[in-house]
Amino acid sequence: MLYIYSIMKTREQDHVKIIECPRDAMQGIRDFIPTELKAQYIQALLRVGFDTIDFGSFVSPRAIPQMADTAVVLESLDLSSSPSKLLAIIANVRGAEDACRFEAIDYLGFPFSISENFQMRNTHKTIDQSVDILKAIIALAEEHDKQVVTYLSMGFGNPYGDPWSVEIVSKWTERLYAMGIKILSLSDTIGSSEPQTIDYLFSNLIPQYPEIEFGAHLHTTPSSWYEKVDAAFNAGCRRFDGAIQGFGGCPMAKDELTGNMPTEKLLSYFTSKKIHHNLNALSFESAYNEALKIFNQYH
Repeated sequence: MLYIYSIMKTREQDHVKIIECPRDAMQGIRDFIPTELKAQYIQALLRVGFDTIDFGSFVSPRAIPQMADTAVVLESLDLSSSPSKLLAIIANVRGAEDACRFEAIDYLGFPFSISENFQMRNTHKTIDQSVDILKAIIALAEEHDKQVVTYLSMGFGNPYGDPWSVEIVSKWTERLYAMGIKILSLSDTIGSSEPQTIDYLFSNLIPQYPEIEFGAHLHTTPSSWYEKVDAAFNAGCRRFDGAIQGFGGCPMAKDELTGNMPTEKLLSYFTSKKIHHNLNALSFESAYNEALKIFNQYH
């Protein structure tokens, strides 16, 4: 019996969730990508087997014009044969109310920055105001049978001069947990994370908060992706965000954008380590080709 338990535990530890983020890839592109092309691309992603697809956002079209058609894109999707769950980014209560109208949306993603400067830049709210907004969003999510994924922006460092330390990250983890957050994605918003910090945070926070599912939303340069994924995985992280070919980045960030974590790099890492994931290789290749068509034309 102990032997069987050991095998099951090993399998659980060796299984990863991959979250594909076409919203993150597209949101900063100035030329408007036609709604039908967005829907076609996300439909291709739905066939791959991703745990979750971060497909769009309900935010002000003045702030992120590219996402103005999120509701129309959603209504264009055939979700009948896909196991993937859908996540929409929201930045305020109104956005959460809009997203909650759609039964097909499973997760509300809220960007919560421990940098006062970046929170103002990203959502035009202070951190204290954002805490109140998040409380209201959590209540809405519970009412509509949805979950909140909180992105701890600037989770690995702060280029804006605000105070940052692993103790501050830990303090906010404790506070968000007390508010009811069960999925917390540490976000490397501008690609400044280092393997030592990634390792320290995940290896300390994951055992301390077993009821929280921790994720890694990493931005990276082509030369540093491996060390970041390796540090997060070896420290116990089993939830990873990616975007095919590393397209995109945060349009509210200060400096030249580093790209998202390339999904194909995640796959190569997990395949080399014989780590189980649910992605279908042929369907991924098809979605990869769809991505190239869109992002080579609109960039």
